[in-house]
Amino acid sequence: MHNSMKYLNTVSVLLGQAAMLLICLLVISMLYEVAARYIFQAPTLWAFDLSYMFNGSLFLLAGAYSLNHEAHVRIDFISSKFPLRLQQGLNAFVYAVLAGPAFAAFSWVATGKAYKAFLTGELESVSPWAPLVWPFYAALALGLIAFTLQLYLEAFQFLIGTKRPGHTSESGVSLDG
Repeated sequence: MHNSMKYLNTVSVLLGQAAMLLICLLVISMLYEVAARYIFQAPTLWAFDLSYMFNGSLFLLAGAYSLNHEAHVRIDFISSKFPLRLQQGLNAFVYAVLAGPAFAAFSWVATGKAYKAFLTGELESVSPWAPLVWPFYAALALGLIAFTLQLYLEAFQFLIGTKRPGHTSESGVSLDG
C-alpha cells in the first residue's frame, strides 16, 4: 500500500512539473504573439487556441500536485477548532464521499470526450487555425483522473491518521505522520 501511495504522489508531482512546463510555453507563445502583432503587424492564427488549451491543461494537470502539497485554498476557520481526529474524519468524508465521486464522473466524461475526439479527428470548429482538440481533451482527462486518485489518496491518509489538515511534510508527501 505504501508503494502505491508513493507512486500516486510521484504521478502528481510529474503532472505538476508538466504544468510548470506548460506555464513556460504559455508565456513564450504569448510573448511571441505580442511581438508578432504589435512589432511586425502580423498576428498569429494559433495564439488564442494555444492560450486557452495551455491554460486549461495546466490548471487541471496541477490540481493533483496542488492537493498533494496542500497548496490549495483551505477554508477551515471552524473545523480547525475541532479535535484532530474529527478534522481528519471530516476531510476524509469530504474528499472520498463528496468530491471523489463528482470528480470521478468528470473524469469519465472527459475521457470519453477525448477518446471520441481522437477517433473522429475532431478539429476546433470556431478557430481559423482549426487544431486537433484531442490532445487538449486528453490533458484535461488526465488531470481530472490524477486529481480524482489524489482525492482518494488524501482521504485514505486522513482516515488512517497519517495526514493532518493544512500540514504537509517537507517533501510534500505526508505518509509517515
